[in-house]
Amino acid sequence: MLFELLSRVVGTLYPAYASYKAVRTKNVKEYVRWMMYWIVLAFFTSVEPFVDIFIGFWFPFYYCVKIGVLIWLLAFNGSSILYKSFIHPSLVKREKDIDALLEEAKTKGYDTFKRISSKGVRFVTNLLMEGMIRAPTVMAEFVQTGQLSIENRRFEDVTDQGGN
Repeated sequence: MLFELLSRVVGTLYPAYASYKAVRTKNVKEYVRWMMYWIVLAFFTSVEPFVDIFIGFWFPFYYCVKIGVLIWLLAFNGSSILYKSFIHPSLVKREKDIDALLEEAKTKGYDTFKRISSKGVRFVTNLLMEGMIRAPTVMAEFVQTGQLSIENRRFEDVTDQGGN
């Protein structure tokens, strides 16, 4: 727990403040340095959950090594080395594919959101309308019998109606 907290402080809080200072002072060299750091950290963060599960459990000093790597990225220009050697060439090679994939995800995500939200609105509207239509009958039954038998009521599932 202590090592996780320390890795968060070393890996994010200090770099965030240093990035703020670079932006505030308009120091382009520092700005580029911190942008490379954040890109490298984003790659590490994306694989971290898998590494934590498999290596963190079996390797007793995993968090010490992790903090060491973060210090190397920060203090010894490790993020610049990794960015220039591995990440930048990989991104340049795959940039068009990544852009196309992101655009497709954006379009499909919006279309999926519209379709699901319209089904949700239709379902809630039908549920409310059915409740309003049946309310007088249910109340009359309750007044007559003193019991409410909801088991016999049926609610339609409208989420699958109408194709999309």
